[in-house]
Amino acid sequence: MNPELWGLFVSAFLSATLLPGGSEVLLALLLREGEIPAPALWATATVGNVLGSLVTFAMGRLLARRVGRRLLDDPRHARALARLRRWGAAALLLAWLPVVGDPLCLVAGWLGMPWLTATAMIALGKGLRYALLVWGMELF
Repeated sequence: MNPELWGLFVSAFLSATLLPGGSEVLLALLLREGEIPAPALWATATVGNVLGSLVTFAMGRLLARRVGRRLLDDPRHARALARLRRWGAAALLLAWLPVVGDPLCLVAGWLGMPWLTATAMIALGKGLRYALLVWGMELF
C-alpha cells in the first residue's frame, strides 16, 4: 500500500477513537490529487474508521468488565441510555457523527451490544458518510 493510503488509514483510524482528527480533509485532498482511484480511497478511509470505532467499542466492553455497569446508572445519563437501549445497535449508524459518535461506540460496548451487529451498523454508517463525501467531491 502506498504512503498516502497508509496516512489516510491512520488518520481515519485515529479520528474514530476518542482522539480528535479529521480524515475527511485528507480524503478530500487525495481525491483532488486524483492519483489514487476513488474506490481505494473510500475503502481505506472506511476500514480505518470502522476499526477505530471498534477499538472504542472494545474499550467500553473492557471498562464494563473492570469497573462494572454502575457508572452508567447515574441519573444524568438515564435519558441517553434509554434512547440507546431503545434504538439498540441501529443507533450505531450515527457513529460517524462528530462529538457523539465516539461516546456512542464506547457506551454500546459498555452495554454489551453484539460485536457483529455493532460492526455492521458502524460500517454501514461510516461507509455511507465517506461515499457521500467521495461522490460530492467528484461532482465538483
